[in-house]
Amino acid sequence: MANNEKKKKLNIELPEEVSEGVYSNLAVITHSPTEFVTDFIQIMPGMPKAKVRSRVIMTPQHAKRLLKALAGNVKRYEDKHGAISEISEPEGSMPLAFGGPQGEA
Repeated sequence: MANNEKKKKLNIELPEEVSEGVYSNLAVITHSPTEFVTDFIQIMPGMPKAKVRSRVIMTPQHAKRLLKALAGNVKRYEDKHGAISEISEPEGSMPLAFGGPQGEA
């Protein structure tokens, strides 16, 4: 195999403090002409406030790549484990309402 045919490998480093991950049960996505901003939020039952645990900012091109990657991974997951059921929310309600106070924007 010629050198130009070899696949380049990317060495990805995962720092220990990042490897633990961040739990999120709500994501809020906003965008501008040049960026998509995703805030990953953790809502706690009965609490009137929620905290943004992580924010990811990416270009529209990378957001589209992420959309395709997520769709592909969900499909592979469902092919192996069965359909992921969706929670139906009453119109106008906050997602993942735990029965506590409802948030307001």
